[in-house]
Amino acid sequence: MRLNRILLSAVLVMVALVVQVSVFARLHLPGAVPDLLLLVVVGLGLVYGHTAGALIGFGAGLLADIAPPADHATGRYALVLCLIGYLVGLARPDNGQLRSATVPMLAVVGAAVASTLLYAGVGSLAGDTAARHVGLTGLVSTAALYDLLLAPFTVPLIMAIARRTVADPLTGDGTAVAAGGDGAYKRGSGGFRMGRMSRPKRRSRLGVRTSRMGAQRTGLMPRPAKRIKGVKRL
Repeated sequence: MRLNRILLSAVLVMVALVVQVSVFARLHLPGAVPDLLLLVVVGLGLVYGHTAGALIGFGAGLLADIAPPADHATGRYALVLCLIGYLVGLARPDNGQLRSATVPMLAVVGAAVASTLLYAGVGSLAGDTAARHVGLTGLVSTAALYDLLLAPFTVPLIMAIARRTVADPLTGDGTAVAAGGDGAYKRGSGGFRMGRMSRPKRRSRLGVRTSRMGAQRTGLMPRPAKRIKGVKRL
């Protein structure tokens, strides 16, 4: 990951964590809580790919594990978001451009369901049975509903901001050419070819001019014959 991507990801994760803890956690909604961190991981994973998505998911989950009022084992949510970021990044197209909003919305729903199930599964392995008492079906359905309602206001904006770092020609990782640098590359290659083709022509023209000038100075240039009236010149 490049420096600009790391900085952007860190800022988005920190903002999402603050909003998650200070706003969403205090809404006391029935069932689950809207997961803004999950939406950030989904949006960045769809733009940066599976490797960056896994790294961002792990960092975001680890911050959520240690941020108060966390009441679960450290590393539990980091593992969940790491897997989610990796799986969502696999849905990224080769050219990095999504033609419709269907893929992000499906990714949000799938990530919400998978994260809830993974979180409950890891908790059951660690001896946490809170999900059984609350109701796993209610948690999954409400988590998917809340995240799907919040996704149109967050995921497109996150992806639009992230694409600016992908299209930056200073990244140096080749993604700028795939994102929209083909035209510039073609123009550059065409200019290079024109430059190579024009150099011999320029040299030849300069050689002809210099030879003519030299011949005129030395008097070696043949003078045109005078045309005599009534006589056909051979």
